[in-house]
Amino acid sequence: MSRQVIDKEVMTAINPWHMLGWLLAAQIMVAFVGRSLAPLGVLIEEDMSLTKAQIGLLPAALFLGQSATAIPAGFLVDRVGSKKLLFLLSLTLGLSFMFMTISNIYWLVLLLVVIGGVGYGTMHPTSNKGIIYWFPHKRGTAMGVKQMGVTFGSALSALLLLPIATVWGWRPALFGACVLLIIAGTVAYKFYQDAPHEENLDSKNKKPTSFLRSALQMLKHKPLVLVSTAAMGLTGSQLILNTYLVLYAYEEIGISLVLSGILLVVSEVSGSFGRVAWGMISDNLFHGKRIIVLVIISVLSIVAAVGISLIPSGASFWIMVPITVLFGFCISGYNGIWMNAATELVPPEQAGIASGFTLTVGSWGVIVGPPLFGYIVDLTGTYTFSWLFLAGVLLVVIALLLWAMKLIKKENRRN
Repeated sequence: MSRQVIDKEVMTAINPWHMLGWLLAAQIMVAFVGRSLAPLGVLIEEDMSLTKAQIGLLPAALFLGQSATAIPAGFLVDRVGSKKLLFLLSLTLGLSFMFMTISNIYWLVLLLVVIGGVGYGTMHPTSNKGIIYWFPHKRGTAMGVKQMGVTFGSALSALLLLPIATVWGWRPALFGACVLLIIAGTVAYKFYQDAPHEENLDSKNKKPTSFLRSALQMLKHKPLVLVSTAAMGLTGSQLILNTYLVLYAYEEIGISLVLSGILLVVSEVSGSFGRVAWGMISDNLFHGKRIIVLVIISVLSIVAAVGISLIPSGASFWIMVPITVLFGFCISGYNGIWMNAATELVPPEQAGIASGFTLTVGSWGVIVGPPLFGYIVDLTGTYTFSWLFLAGVLLVVIALLLWAMKLIKKENRRN
């Protein structure tokens, strides 16, 4: 019996949606720990006497780690598959954040968050590679489901960790979350399986293109570069919302800390639905055209950013809810479309390094965005100009995406 027939039988025996379930579970726990910096930001600020800009540096440090590791992780997953990396990335993120909870030195905390970002950033190429191979069809929907784990994990951290931390302190709460992450990573490693033809392809490519040559190939792909540069604005905007929504609602609007945390939950749950919904929209309404969907998301996010800047101090919780739903649905719901757009611009065997490349470039929006947003707040004493700054960034994102669409149309005409 031929190897292809055996592989087909194995693929039939294993339900791809079961494999997606393990990727989703791992993604939720990685986000539960990695994205805990936003809901716990108020308590970390008080505990360590930090400024708004210093609070913004915490998620920036996480994504600096992601940026540093994304391309090497993508190169590695193209060769060894997703299974082995699931455990290693969970261990890296869990242990680094454990050590963070016992440190009182700000620069050391930042360093440990950067190390945690290495594990956090490895998750995206690892899971994206699995989806590319397990889902030749309905890939936008599958990617949206998997990416839903990011916002769902973030929502869980706001819903569970913040109340626990207000009682027991942020350090014990985060330490316990890290223990759960390492356990989840171990279980996911045990039950997840790489697709058979992924393993075969990777084995053929053990000694292929060098890492540097693979990375340079990505740099020469102009539409991929443009989409990745646009992602800088989207990722920065998303982390700005996650990092400062609680602080904005609590300090400027005057909503209680618990209800401000609930707003973050609302935002992230909306983003979870958005990741699936935008994936289905791109699959079914736009027939797999991802970039135009990113343009629509950016336009709606500008409306939300301008709207939130106009909310007066003293406004009620219920006035904040609808604008938070819209903002979260769009700016926390775009990620699956972004990942699909990037990985589908290249051949499947380059999906890992394409994911790593676009994450590396996109992560710089998070490294720069939240600290700059916080600096504008510190400088002006209000959040109004910061939200308008975010809207301006999204206008640039739209221009870059339209440019990428124009280049793709030219390439399609040539072919």
